[in-house]
Amino acid sequence: MSKVAKLPILVSVGTEIKIKSGVVEVKGPKGRLLIDFNQQLVSVGLEEQTLLVRPKEGIAASLMKQAWALAGTTRAILNNALIGVSQGFEKKLELIGVGYRAQIKGKVITLTVGYSHPVEFNLPEGVSAQVPTQTELLLTSSDKQLLGQTAANIRSVRRPEPYKGKGIRYSDEQVKTKEAKKK
Repeated sequence: MSKVAKLPILVSVGTEIKIKSGVVEVKGPKGRLLIDFNQQLVSVGLEEQTLLVRPKEGIAASLMKQAWALAGTTRAILNNALIGVSQGFEKKLELIGVGYRAQIKGKVITLTVGYSHPVEFNLPEGVSAQVPTQTELLLTSSDKQLLGQTAANIRSVRRPEPYKGKGIRYSDEQVKTKEAKKK
């Protein structure tokens, strides 16, 4: 039995939820998200200002463990969607290295990270970026999964290398550096 699925989700004021067959639509001040769920194993219900996620009643006993696990996952995804449309999420990336910098023009991020040419990265719809300083990149979105994938794609342009730690890293990431080879 999932401990996560048993917890109710409190819906904040100003957030609208519509439940249709297999899809939950969440609208808020920061955006609108559509979340699919497996309606054969999981039921999602709205009671007053509380969203409840439970395994579907009447399913076979052999599927009950899978249904509870899926209910916990669905509850976590719905909770992230509610937080995203009301508060939003952000990821901060740092560019560490001599001459490394980022610039934004519209929906295109231009990264100068030690290659012979600047790398251009197109932001997906739903993700916005800011450059507080030339070596910092702040990504914001209401979709946590899309934000994390975008940050990972930007980081993969130049991952932190293990000897000097140069590259693109998350602001809270700690890179273990190796000792250089001795002669």
